[in-house]
Amino acid sequence: FLLSPKLENKTKGRLQKQICQVVLDHFEKQYTTELGDTWTSVRDVLTCPLYWQYAVLLNKFSQSAELENTLHVKGYHPAFQGPLPYLPASLKCYIRRTPGRFPAQKHQAGKLKEYYLLNAASLLPVLALEVKDGEDVLDLCAAPGGKSVAILQCAYPGNLHCNEYDDLRSRWLKQTIESFIPDPLINLITVSEMDGRQIGNLKPELYDKVLVDAPCSNDRSWLFSSDIQQATHRLIQRKELSSLQFQLLRSAIKALHPGGSLVYSTCTLSKAENSDVINLVLNSCSNVVPVDISEMAKAVSQEFTFLSGLQQHELLVLPEKGRAWGPMYVAKLKKM
Repeated sequence: FLLSPKLENKTKGRLQKQICQVVLDHFEKQYTTELGDTWTSVRDVLTCPLYWQYAVLLNKFSQSAELENTLHVKGYHPAFQGPLPYLPASLKCYIRRTPGRFPAQKHQAGKLKEYYLLNAASLLPVLALEVKDGEDVLDLCAAPGGKSVAILQCAYPGNLHCNEYDDLRSRWLKQTIESFIPDPLINLITVSEMDGRQIGNLKPELYDKVLVDAPCSNDRSWLFSSDIQQATHRLIQRKELSSLQFQLLRSAIKALHPGGSLVYSTCTLSKAENSDVINLVLNSCSNVVPVDISEMAKAVSQEFTFLSGLQQHELLVLPEKGRAWGPMYVAKLKKM
């Protein structure tokens, strides 16, 4: 798609002022090394919210034929089609090639929302997890709750344990669940505020599936850090994140029963928080093996751009104009 040069320059000028130069300089250095020429086009999308796109995940518990018609009229189409290894008919997500955001729905006590706005790439970890009816599932770092909601669009777990350590984010998670999940089903959901690093010891071999959507350097939001002090603090913290992510993964592996599988995801391009963490786990945990997710990547390659050269058990979605999804890293492991 194209924007008129006049509008593009005007908007670029306005948005450029809000970009945090400290973060951008840091990213320039790191991602030019890690991504090479690809970084230039990714940077153009990340630094210009005018290019960003938002997907509409429908809520099967509050279905509306009228909403689907409106989306079709506005040029939306299903995000996931074709021969995916796992695609429940109940999971309906709509996207369109042009940027812009469908109007958000406000939280109203006692009333279910009809849809959830999200980055379409954030559904890939849920599709990789392949949750089936009756399975016990742990969403280890669940806030704000979009992936938990998506899991429940796919299947009826025996029990869905949504954990969020941060108090404020935990309240946000609870509100999301109340907004999307009807009363009887809420009984299947446990919300806790445990330290994710301890869950494996406290609940060993309890779950069929675990999702670790780990705290990470969120490239999109970090570029727009509100002040230099916050940005500098974040960049110092960044060095410690891979250690936290590794500990969360170790805990998740303990929480899985043998034969169970785990999906790890982040919304950063950083190799230190993605492939390096997974490699460390594979090299230090003899009871886990990588699971090939290349078929899933192949099936959605029309709508998503992936970094080439990764292993078959991992993928990295790169934002580009017209397909501005990601960054989203996904890796899948199985416990033996």
